[in-house]
Amino acid sequence: MRTGGEADDRTGERQRAWARVRAHLRESAGVRLFDQWLKPLTLAEDDGTESIRLTLPSAFMTNWVRNHYADRLLHEFRALLPEVRSVSIETAAAVPALEALRADSTQAIASPQAPAAAASSTAVARPDTASARPAFDPRFCFSRFVVDASNKVAFNAARALAEPGVPRFSPLFLHSNTGMGKTHLMHAIGAAFLEACPDATAIYMPAERFMFEFVQALRARDTHGFKARLRSVDLLMIDDLQFIAGKDATQEEFFHTINEVIAAGKRLVVSADRPPQTLDGVEPRILARLAAGLVADIKPADLALRRAVLDRKLAEMSDIVVPETVLELLAARISASLREVEGALNRLVAYAELTGVAIDLDFATETLGDALRGAQKRVTIDEIQRAVSVYFDIKPIDLISARRARAVARPRQIAMYLAKRLTTRSLPEIGRKFGGRDHSTVIHAVRRIEELRSTDSEIDTAVRTLQRDLKI
Repeated sequence: MRTGGEADDRTGERQRAWARVRAHLRESAGVRLFDQWLKPLTLAEDDGTESIRLTLPSAFMTNWVRNHYADRLLHEFRALLPEVRSVSIETAAAVPALEALRADSTQAIASPQAPAAAASSTAVARPDTASARPAFDPRFCFSRFVVDASNKVAFNAARALAEPGVPRFSPLFLHSNTGMGKTHLMHAIGAAFLEACPDATAIYMPAERFMFEFVQALRARDTHGFKARLRSVDLLMIDDLQFIAGKDATQEEFFHTINEVIAAGKRLVVSADRPPQTLDGVEPRILARLAAGLVADIKPADLALRRAVLDRKLAEMSDIVVPETVLELLAARISASLREVEGALNRLVAYAELTGVAIDLDFATETLGDALRGAQKRVTIDEIQRAVSVYFDIKPIDLISARRARAVARPRQIAMYLAKRLTTRSLPEIGRKFGGRDHSTVIHAVRRIEELRSTDSEIDTAVRTLQRDLKI
């Protein structure tokens, strides 16, 4: 039993860690974004578990922070407090009602890709025992996935893999641009499979977390436990495979893990932002194993699908009136991802409720001005990396490698500079896209290129040319 002194020490330690996490968030996110969305976060009272609980004053803010910062918050806390297993982001008004439910819930690890329902963070159970059960996001179910021609094959394949009995195929490889529904389908597979097979076990894990936990297991000399945990489940799902590109040790372990899962006739689902044959930096033997299963893509959402997603989302919001003209504006102008379409509607509704102003076209234009203007031509980090590689005649993999030769280092800095200037990605996100580099490396690259543009005409010309080409 924990004594009063130990409890006080633990509480104080968590409060000190939270102060450092807040400082890091303010530095990386910027004052404006931090003040608007992250500053209201409050550390809830320590309940004696290995979970950190953070609260926000409204459900809209809770959903936004879950969507954009769940993974970052977990990484930040675990860097300071290794014993932390999950970070839940909750709506303050809903917290008391959760206490009875929390006693029966399983230990969880926060999922950075799947925001949970209004009162708890999206989570995946840590299956320390065979009876551990993952908690998949109830909103990410098959019945709430809007299907059309662009995603029908992926949807049907996902449903088929979730059916009981001998799987028709395995692995299933899902690929699409960010925010098109891969994570939704993976959570739907997990929930449907466990409903059909109550005694089965399943794990959903972003590739970044696979790498993180593997490294932790190496340091703790517990790789056997890590291997046994992943290879013993009936359904293993790894999201965003591209994040382990260039990570040789992690890929070695990943290869043996999926080999055993496939050989045992179990279900395996892997997703990435591109098809297997174009995943630079991933070992060919891994790609060959994945390509041997069913590869299903989700194509960019057209206007009709974006509108259908808005209609579905709006139908779930009680007493909210959004004119047809506003819905048409959102569907037409925000096309980068379905996640951004939903996010724009959430933001619009949240601002309307906070200000007491009725939603109309003028209000939407004023509230979503930056998003609507930016949506006219969205540039991705992948596009920037490809353009820089072509311009400097180097391989795309060089930009995420550890090579420090000037012929590679300078183009890499230019690519980071353009990523900061032309995308809305945070510094840590940009760093991860460049081989898992720290956000301070990105800051240094941006400052260095800014300096060189004023003194080196070749660098300035390169930046100007790339900016023009990327914005066409």
